Amino acid sequence: MSVIRVLIADDSPVARDVLRHLLTREGDIQIVGEARNGHEAVALARTLAPQLITMDLSMPVMEGLAAIEEIMHTRALPILVVSDRFEAAIAGQALALGALEVMPKPALDDTESSSLLERVRLLAGVAVITRLRPRALKTYQTLAAPPTHRSLAHVVTIACSTGGPQALARLLSRLPSNFALPVVIAQHMSHGFIEGMAQWLDSLCRLPVRVASHGEVLTPATVYLAPSESDLEITFDHHFRLVESPIGALYHPSCDALLTSAAAVYGRKAIGVILTGMGSDGVQGMRAICAAGGMTLAQDEASSVIYGMNRQAINAGAVQRVASLDELPELLIATTQGSFHCGSSHS
Repeated sequence: MSVIRVLIADDSPVARDVLRHLLTREGDIQIVGEARNGHEAVALARTLAPQLITMDLSMPVMEGLAAIEEIMHTRALPILVVSDRFEAAIAGQALALGALEVMPKPALDDTESSSLLERVRLLAGVAVITRLRPRALKTYQTLAAPPTHRSLAHVVTIACSTGGPQALARLLSRLPSNFALPVVIAQHMSHGFIEGMAQWLDSLCRLPVRVASHGEVLTPATVYLAPSESDLEITFDHHFRLVESPIGALYHPSCDALLTSAAAVYGRKAIGVILTGMGSDGVQGMRAICAAGGMTLAQDEASSVIYGMNRQAINAGAVQRVASLDELPELLIATTQGSFHCGSSHS
């Protein structure tokens, strides 16, 4: 069994002790170094070549965001942000700079400790690329779409997990302000961080982005994120309903809950998109949309951080069209023009 080499970056000795204890308790993870600030994290990333870095955001000398940016622009490595919940507002910036995921700091008896181990093991194997200094997200040309009078008879639902925030930024930032359909997203996220992600996406997109609330009416040309604390469903009168997650549920929020409700309400006018992510959440929902006669799209392997959820949906025969991340906005815009039609699955 190969050992995963991890660098911990956190200015708190207590936090480093907790992370070291949790990560090394099963013997498959080795802590190769500990950084007390962002400057040390950048230096140790170069000399120790870890397979993954856990990064705090609030640190002296050089804060976590600056360290992430420097690492991703010099010698890119997988970065998992492990930070306090009150820093959720800047967690989106960490994702924009190249961090793969964000999660809260676990306690020794925290149930999220197992989630920490799972994510470290998964993300350590992710291939990341060194970024050019100019930030690509801000250079995407917004695609044009003609005015349309489509009503709430149509909806776009998106399922995503690991790598999803970055994929959503690239996809949503290319939709025009007159994209007439509501877009509803279930993105797996640790509790407390979804508001920060919504603020970040809102700053990038022409469409307004916000977290959905119970009883809210769906509005065209608006992007909604499901809160992580509850599952999100769409009712037959086009309102949102927040439902308590089942006990022992692995994924928060549930992609299947959202997509299945869309299939039931919208039928052949439901559009399901499944992006990068681990696990199988969303496959059942994509099946439901496909069976109802709706449109189903999946991100391809080459543009995925984790080719998991989308791969399983494709293998299950629940996907009619496989496309790169840069092709998906064009396909969604084509739906508002009535120029894209459902067909057999192909890549």
